Amino acid sequence: MILYLHGFRSSPLSFKARLLAQRLQESGRGDDYVCPQLPASPRLAIALAAQLASTAEPGRLTLIGSSLGGYYATWLAEQIGCRAVLLNPAVRPMRSLESHIGVTTAYHSDEPFEFRHEYIEELAALAVDRISLPERYFLVAATGDEVLDWREMVAHYPGARQRVIEGSDHGISDFAHYMDEVLAFCDADAERGRTNAPE
Repeated sequence: MILYLHGFRSSPLSFKARLLAQRLQESGRGDDYVCPQLPASPRLAIALAAQLASTAEPGRLTLIGSSLGGYYATWLAEQIGCRAVLLNPAVRPMRSLESHIGVTTAYHSDEPFEFRHEYIEELAALAVDRISLPERYFLVAATGDEVLDWREMVAHYPGARQRVIEGSDHGISDFAHYMDEVLAFCDADAERGRTNAPE
């Protein structure tokens, strides 16, 4: 199972989420892919993600988290022991999202939603100071990210598999070039889960 967690103000309609859904559907694996609409509240978002993740064995689950979704995916991977792919992940979103407190709109629907002050504390509760097993993580970071600092991402995931893209942007608009590598990491995890499954 691949569980995709989108970023702040984003949705399952994001470019990367749709690209992955299409690829997996075309390969007959559409049922293995889940991408929920996450609530604005980090506490509720992680509760939903954890509920969906609980339907799969950790050895057969890979989280893919983009931006704020990467922050969520890191916390969840540490809790349940699954793998995670981080796409330009937020490392300290408490700092960057303070300026977004108030009513804002979603990127793909223009639907208004409120990001409340207490959500900053909810984010802080999900902080992972140091990842425990670097081999469970695959970081994809773009040096051209106009929102987050790729060097902070690289430093936060020492020892993890890392693909640093020269240029690109926060949304990784050239994600199609790296999707096969991402899916190979997910498939390796699924294969490991089958190999380690009890007879």
